[in-house]
Amino acid sequence: MIRVKNKEELISKAEGNLERKARALALETIEHVLNSVDAAALLRSKVKCKNGYLHAGSCSFDLSYFRNVYVVGGGKAAGSMAQMLEELLGNRITEGIVNVPHGDNHKTATIELHGASHPIPDEAGVAGTKQMMELAEKANENDLVITLISGGGSSLMPLPRDDVSLQDKRGLTDALLKSGAKIAEINTVRKHLSSFKGGWFAKAACPATIVNLIISDVIGDSLESIASGPSVPDSTTFIDARKVLQRYDLWERAPESIRRLISDGEKSLVEEIPKADDVCFEKVYSVVLGNCRSAALAAQQHLRSLGLNALLLTSSLEGEARTAGTLLSSIAREIAASGNPVTKPAGIVVGGETIVTVRGKGSGGRNQELALSAALGLQGVHEAVVASVSTDGVDGPTDAAGAIVNETTVSRANRLGLDPERFLADNDSHGFFSKLGDLIVTGPTGTNVNDISLIIVL
Repeated sequence: MIRVKNKEELISKAEGNLERKARALALETIEHVLNSVDAAALLRSKVKCKNGYLHAGSCSFDLSYFRNVYVVGGGKAAGSMAQMLEELLGNRITEGIVNVPHGDNHKTATIELHGASHPIPDEAGVAGTKQMMELAEKANENDLVITLISGGGSSLMPLPRDDVSLQDKRGLTDALLKSGAKIAEINTVRKHLSSFKGGWFAKAACPATIVNLIISDVIGDSLESIASGPSVPDSTTFIDARKVLQRYDLWERAPESIRRLISDGEKSLVEEIPKADDVCFEKVYSVVLGNCRSAALAAQQHLRSLGLNALLLTSSLEGEARTAGTLLSSIAREIAASGNPVTKPAGIVVGGETIVTVRGKGSGGRNQELALSAALGLQGVHEAVVASVSTDGVDGPTDAAGAIVNETTVSRANRLGLDPERFLADNDSHGFFSKLGDLIVTGPTGTNVNDISLIIVL
């Protein structure tokens, strides 16, 4: 069971009984949500092995037809998925390798769990990805390849293309992550620098049958964006990749090897990544096991079970984290003042994935920055709480999942000599909440379906 490790400490920060209750309700709901999108449970709910058939979503496969069953993949949920898949298929699995974050503690017998780095790729990730390509290349007409794909897979499965070095790709990835670019834009670039992503794995595995089991961390579940779509067709081009880099003033700063590859691709001097009409996708099947909407619905249902008037506002929130924080605090203020859009006791659920354009020198993640911004707008709003977490348990380059705030957050900070606006301006939300003791800590959850924010008003 996934727990908020510092739950009691966070509740103890309350300065009144209703505030204490609001914090407890928010944290209990977060725990419920994280367990509802547990990767193993999601896979078990949609994948069955019965009477010699593999049933995945609406697809069924006669396992007696296949000589070999290979398993590959990567992502923050890949270890949990691999462990559950082994329980379902047992010795039917011939061989497999899955790239997981360093420190993943899941256990498998046949599928190798290969540690790699996230969010900046490392050489271990390259080595594991090369082994996946080797499996793909030996797969034939009578083989089944199962890919386990989840958020984080883009970084965990690197295989730089042509003369692009891993160091070049690492530097550009870091710059893109700090630029405020959306994940789809970042992946547009990463796919065109890869020999694995953007459908290249499917090209290598053809003519084998491929079943993609996917946990989505992308709003709208665009298959080509989740882990940069190693085994699905892609609609983006080298021209699109250049435009992303130019949009965020990174083209001139990109390494020469990257600019040369993209320029050659625009001139058709190197092959474009595979498109939907490629024969390699004729026997590719994809099943989305869970997504942000799954988590948001679980939150809404749980809040209702606790007696709150619950509303799922959206599961596709985007934009700057600090802007989203201002929005959420304004909704809390409106509920307290007028009972709109729902009357008290109210629980509002917001899912999605914001961005942080890094301009300061501090540390933090999008959920912590959202919460810090919300805290500024909650002053004077009694018995209201805003909590925001990343469902993977790791918010940005920090050890926290997110943070929780309420009316007294700013006043408590002021008593400690902390200026919330200064911390926000320096993108130092983690520094702020570390000092205040309002970080939500779960540790890595082994799943990843974007972010969930809650507004509780009692």
